[in-house]
Amino acid sequence: MELWEIMFLAAGVSMDAFAAAICKGMSARDAENKHSLLTGIFFGGFQAFMPLAGYFLGKSFSGYITTFDHWISFALLFIIGAKMIRESRDSKDEESHCDEVFSLKSLTILAIATSIDALAVGVTFAFLDVSIIPSVTIIGVTTFLFSYFGVRIGTALGSRMQTLAELFGGAILIFIGLRILLTHLNIVSF
Repeated sequence: MELWEIMFLAAGVSMDAFAAAICKGMSARDAENKHSLLTGIFFGGFQAFMPLAGYFLGKSFSGYITTFDHWISFALLFIIGAKMIRESRDSKDEESHCDEVFSLKSLTILAIATSIDALAVGVTFAFLDVSIIPSVTIIGVTTFLFSYFGVRIGTALGSRMQTLAELFGGAILIFIGLRILLTHLNIVSF
């Protein structure tokens, strides 16, 4: 693969993380720079690790991974989205809410959910003439940047529409999970 193809691929696999980061920023009432950095590190790290792991899994597991990856992504994103919608109805103070939105558990689950497809990309890399370390570095850095700025954008939007933003953010995550599922089942292609 050429460098430009890797860069487009990196942007493509970063889109789910970008949307999730915007949702995180929208659902936090007072996200700070540290929250943006933490989200970028988690999302970028998982987006870099998953193709690396997929690369090493190679051909022997490719059928298994591509058979179930969309179900795992859908389930995790649906659960997280439903939780955000439920939390939009709770009245909590800003500080504890922000801490919950950016908890290590929440970020880890969401980072895994948005990077499952990258595992399959890594398996594909094993079959192509791809230099793996530069490729996963580009994917990780691209996702870090998209996620960092996604939280900043979401926070700017969310500070104007607190509860509605969290409700909308949860709905977006559910939509992303549904899109992943329906695309992999070849029901739709968007």
